[in-house]
Amino acid sequence: MAEIDVCPLAEFPAGTVRIVVVTPSLSVGVYNCDGDLFAIEDQCTHDEGPLCEGEFDCAERVAICPRHGARFDITTGRALTLPAYIDVDTFPARVRDDGMVVIDA
Repeated sequence: MAEIDVCPLAEFPAGTVRIVVVTPSLSVGVYNCDGDLFAIEDQCTHDEGPLCEGEFDCAERVAICPRHGARFDITTGRALTLPAYIDVDTFPARVRDDGMVVIDA
């Protein structure tokens, strides 16, 4: 795993998501839910479309696929509703001492 910079915490307000390209085949959505950071793979397991461009609910900790409405738990990556039934990968997210939000991917 490598430590990937997302952005400074000061530029990442609560209730927002940032999508980070890790490799040509892996993008990760990083969510700031009232200061709690979560990171999930940005690919719906139903049809491999983008996941993290859809709506999300910080209170419920759920990302909703914009294509077919599958819901995923952003804390665990677990698929919660059909048409998806396979979980997405999650990644550790944290704030480094210098205030930079990073993920381990």
